[in-house]
Amino acid sequence: MVRTLRKPRTTLDRLDLRDLRATGCAAVLLSSTLFQETRGTGFFRVLAGKNAPFYVDVLDVLERESAERPDGMAREEAILLIAEILEQRPGLEFEEAAELPAATPRERGRGLLDYLIQCRWLEEPPRRDWRRTVHFDAHGATLMAALRKIAFPDAAVFTDKLIAVCAMLADPTEVLDHPWQVVENCLSNVKAGLNELRAMQKSVQRLTRRQLEQNTLKGNLELVFDDYSEQISHACYGELVRARLPLRLPEAVRHIGDRLLGDGGAMADMQTEVLRRNPAMSAETARAKVGNALDELVTLLENVLPMADEIDRRTADFTRRSLSRFRYLQDVTGERRGEVRGFFETVNRLLAGKRWSHAPGLPDLPGLRLPAARLPAGLDSLYAPPLRRPPVEQDAFEDTVDDDDREAGLRDMQRSLREALSVQRANTFVTSLPGGKGERISSRDLPVSDASDLSDLIALLLHAESSEARYRLDVARVAEETSTPEVDPLAGCVVERFAVIKK
Repeated sequence: MVRTLRKPRTTLDRLDLRDLRATGCAAVLLSSTLFQETRGTGFFRVLAGKNAPFYVDVLDVLERESAERPDGMAREEAILLIAEILEQRPGLEFEEAAELPAATPRERGRGLLDYLIQCRWLEEPPRRDWRRTVHFDAHGATLMAALRKIAFPDAAVFTDKLIAVCAMLADPTEVLDHPWQVVENCLSNVKAGLNELRAMQKSVQRLTRRQLEQNTLKGNLELVFDDYSEQISHACYGELVRARLPLRLPEAVRHIGDRLLGDGGAMADMQTEVLRRNPAMSAETARAKVGNALDELVTLLENVLPMADEIDRRTADFTRRSLSRFRYLQDVTGERRGEVRGFFETVNRLLAGKRWSHAPGLPDLPGLRLPAARLPAGLDSLYAPPLRRPPVEQDAFEDTVDDDDREAGLRDMQRSLREALSVQRANTFVTSLPGGKGERISSRDLPVSDASDLSDLIALLLHAESSEARYRLDVARVAEETSTPEVDPLAGCVVERFAVIKK
């Protein structure tokens, strides 16, 4: 996608550092603020040495135990927990804490606890009584949550975040009435959508790595048809394909240029809204903040399609590698392949130049051990010949057609179209109901008086889940499954109580 909405910075777009600091937008260096919060680099050195796996396990246990004790953990209890993990790893050497005594795991646990307190992972606040307690640092708890999320990632999903952005930018009324709120919501949704795409990329990469590590055909097929199909192919990747982002995103970017950047009134409204929320901010800073937000939104939208293309490439790579791995495992694993080959070689030698059906008698063939056979798709995967029905005589049609026949055919066609239970019929019935968008009509208030109205009701219920339906149904039994549903008597029928909500 070509970036066409960039504009050169002017003097009004240059932010005053004092205004930036006043509004919390100063672009300071991350390292200075980070190490000021952690009070040194020792906080991260714990996770960077050769004994990092040991420290991760220790911190994981201590953080989980501390979460259940808001008033702190007893120092002796923390030492015992560290000593238990030390007993599971007897060969550890601690270069970073050479002064640790090498006598017993309990004494070494006491020294390691002091080392973690020194690195700011734990805190031991002074107390007036004799008790000594330790608390897990809040920054350490945040980092442990991130490490657990990396080790045990959530399943990849693709929701309607990016589709909602395209819909919001395509609505001229919403953009003109609340431009700054639309920009903020779009930024939030685009960032969430990009995070979902990154999770999809990582999931496909993780499955590809697992595929290359498979050593059996069973593991290969389970990874493809169970893990990949359920988690990626039929879920998030299928939703990504159905979203049709290559058609919607360029139109959304064009709307930003036409209805926001190219509209002086919208820019003024956004600047006014920013000033209302930040009274200490200058007008130039507010205008620059609006421009930066729009530029960021355009940049994020332009990054969506390249990430989607990368997901397509990784998905194709997974398919290719899975097929290659399957063929490789077929060639190098299992003794069944050799048995089947030997069986057919014997058959070819004993029945050379003959057909199996013309052989006078079956020769003695080697025994073939077959494992338990199952049909993956059931009996439907087997070929079934079509049923042959005896021919019947067809009555000849008259060649001549008069005007009465034509009129009768038109009447039959009109009656069939009128009585067809289509989604169009259901939408027409909902349109005839009183009220506009969002109106809620109870089932007991539906105008059902004759057979035609009853057919409208059937079409309404039949197509409630259709994507083309311009209404939705709200059934009380969905929220209260244990209670007996109430019913409404209508003309000629009794229906479970529901509500029709117009879209």
